[in-house]
Amino acid sequence: MLRAVLIDDDESNLSSLSEKISNHCKQVQVIARCDNPEDGIRAIDELKPDIVFLDIEMPQMNGFVMLQQLTNKNFELIFVTAYDHYAIKAIRSCALDYLVKPVEVDELKAAVAKASELRNKTLPSSQLDLLLDHLQKKQPKLLTIPTSDGLQFINIEDIIYLEANDNYSNIYLSTNQKFLVSRTLKDFEELLPADVFIRIHHSSIVNKFYVDKYIRGEGGQVVMRNGNVLDVSKRKKSDFLQAIGY
Repeated sequence: MLRAVLIDDDESNLSSLSEKISNHCKQVQVIARCDNPEDGIRAIDELKPDIVFLDIEMPQMNGFVMLQQLTNKNFELIFVTAYDHYAIKAIRSCALDYLVKPVEVDELKAAVAKASELRNKTLPSSQLDLLLDHLQKKQPKLLTIPTSDGLQFINIEDIIYLEANDNYSNIYLSTNQKFLVSRTLKDFEELLPADVFIRIHHSSIVNKFYVDKYIRGEGGQVVMRNGNVLDVSKRKKSDFLQAIGY
């Protein structure tokens, strides 16, 4: 049984989420409902839950500031938010989960299943510290991807290119490593800095600083620093050439 703490300044949101958890997530027991961040901090530090469902936008103290006040960070974190795109981008870059209000049951069940799988396999405090660091710097430097035994931290600057693999993506690094990740290219297109990473084809995104050569053609091709050759689609050609300053 996973023990959960819910934190949201809106009592109706707390009641709705608690009811959905009770009805649809039988493996979760709600042990505390907090309608302000101060009570949330006390509940987390004293009760040591397995999962925390945290609202971001609260009047007294937002969720990110609240996280900085915690002494206990050994829990899986699921944000419940209607927050801005950058915050969600930072959350996703750290492999943390979030639900958008109003919370859909299927998304809730998927988030809980993921938290249950990761529990005791990862180091949640590392994820939280990384998230807070990303938010302060306003641009993620590390990408966090789940692996079978925990988390892999990837320096974004080391990514040469990404390649679609059905609903997965292959990430090729300058360190000669390759990772298969259960995210689509569209997810990474939204996540990675657009001034560096360019979608050149429906099946590939490249780091422009690792493009060694462009070969002319209807769409053309690029030769990457590791020697691999990738097609540029006709539709993406002008965007690519503009992005590299041609």
